[in-house]
Amino acid sequence: MRRVLVVAAVLSAALAWTPPARGAEAAASVPGATVAPASGAATASGATTAPGAGPASAPGATPAPGAAPAPAPPGANAVTAPGAKVEKLADGFQFTEGPAADAEGNVYFTDQPNDRILKWTLAGKLETFLRPAGRSNGLCFDVRGNLWACADARNELWSIDPAGKAAVVVKDYQGRLLNGPNDVWVRPDGGVYFTDPFYKRPYWSRGPSEQDAQAVYYLAPDRAGLLRVAADLVQPNGLIGTPDGRTLYVADIGGRKTYAYEVRPDGSLAGKRLFCDLGSDGMTIDDEGHVYLTGKGVTVFDKDGRKVEQIAVEAPWTANVCFGGADRRTLFITAGKGLYAVRMRTRGVGSQ
Repeated sequence: MRRVLVVAAVLSAALAWTPPARGAEAAASVPGATVAPASGAATASGATTAPGAGPASAPGATPAPGAAPAPAPPGANAVTAPGAKVEKLADGFQFTEGPAADAEGNVYFTDQPNDRILKWTLAGKLETFLRPAGRSNGLCFDVRGNLWACADARNELWSIDPAGKAAVVVKDYQGRLLNGPNDVWVRPDGGVYFTDPFYKRPYWSRGPSEQDAQAVYYLAPDRAGLLRVAADLVQPNGLIGTPDGRTLYVADIGGRKTYAYEVRPDGSLAGKRLFCDLGSDGMTIDDEGHVYLTGKGVTVFDKDGRKVEQIAVEAPWTANVCFGGADRRTLFITAGKGLYAVRMRTRGVGSQ
C-alpha cells in the first residue's frame, strides 16, 4: 500500500480555522491523497493572484450594443485579500471538481475518476465522505443540509443526506436518458437548476445522446415535474444564482459566453442577456455580486460583466470554485489533481 503523507495544511495566519499540526492519521481514509505541508506566509504551489487583468478601457468608451462591458482598470475592485496568494492544500487526486460548502463551512469536492466525494474540514483534515459516489461532478447543498450531486455514472441527479445516504431524484427527461448532469444550484426556496451537456464518458455503457438539446433544467421544490428552461445554448456547463434567487447565470462553455437570466416564480427563465464573452466550467458568486468563472485559472467579473481580476492557478485546467471556511472568506479551487485555496476580501453567500 502506498504510504499517504499528511502534514498540517495552513492557509494563512488570518484564517479563523487554522489547524494545529497533525500526524499521518488525518487523511488515513483518503488513499492516494497528499495534504500539502504548512507553508507559513509563502505559497505552497507558487501560484499567485494577479492584481488585475486585461487592458484598461479607454476613458469614456462604451461597449458596442450587445457586447460585454470593457474590463475594469488593472487592480480596481480586487476581490482577493491584500497580499493573499493561492496555496495548494492537497493533491494526489486524479481530477477534482464540484466544491460546495456546508452550513459550517466544511468544503466537499469530488475526485470524479476515482468515484468519491471528499471533505476538507474546518480543522484542515481531509476525509472521505462517500465512495462510490455515482462519479459525481457538480455539488450544491440545500438549506436542509442535503448535498445535491450530478451523478454522472448513470446520468442522474442525486440528493445525499448528511449521513451519506443517496437517493436518485432525476434520472430522465420525458422518458429519455439525460445527457449527463454537470453542475447544480439550489435556489433559496429549494428549487433546483442543473445543466445537462453531453460529454461521452469512457465508463458509460450507454449509446449516443437521447436528448434533442444540451439544456438547462429546473426541478420545483415539490419535485412534481422537471422543466426544461433553456435549450438554445451550445453546451451549458457551470451555473450559479444570486442569493435572492432572482438571477441565474449560465456558462455556455461550447459557445464561449456566459448569460444572465431573470428567474420567474414558476422556475422558468426570461430576459436572457449576455453577461460576458467567456464560457466556464464551474462558477460561484460573492456578497458584492462578483461572478467567478473557471478554466484558465479563475476569472472574476463584477455584476455588470466587467473583468476585475484574474486569479492564477498552477494547474492545466481549473474546474470549479466555491467559498468556504467558518467566515466564508476563503475561495476553494478544484484544479487538475489538487485542491487549492486563497483568502478573499469578499465573502461567499451560499453553498457555492
